[in-house]
Amino acid sequence: MDEDCDVETIGGVLEDDVARSILVHARTEALSASTLAERCDVSTVTIYRRLETLREHDLVAASTVPESDGNHYKVYRTNVRRLTVALTEEGFELDIERADTPADRFTRLIEEM
Repeated sequence: MDEDCDVETIGGVLEDDVARSILVHARTEALSASTLAERCDVSTVTIYRRLETLREHDLVAASTVPESDGNHYKVYRTNVRRLTVALTEEGFELDIERADTPADRFTRLIEEM
């Protein structure tokens, strides 16, 4: 398990109301930061801070949407299908089932270059 994906770290991220709201709203469709700000009823600055944290732990994925006028913007989608905490003899074990595969993440990285 990745050090950044331990129970305490992810629990701390999910403790935040705005982070949880982002994950819920972006679960079924990719949304821009401004749309997330509207739906979560917070400022875009707050959304960007939470998105940064969620991206650090691979809980949301970003994609770039090209516009015909040459401007591009990012949309964000929840990258978690299931999160499970199990009690073991050694303590707690966290398992995160991601929505996209490492190949999907690599493709997105190349596309954003």
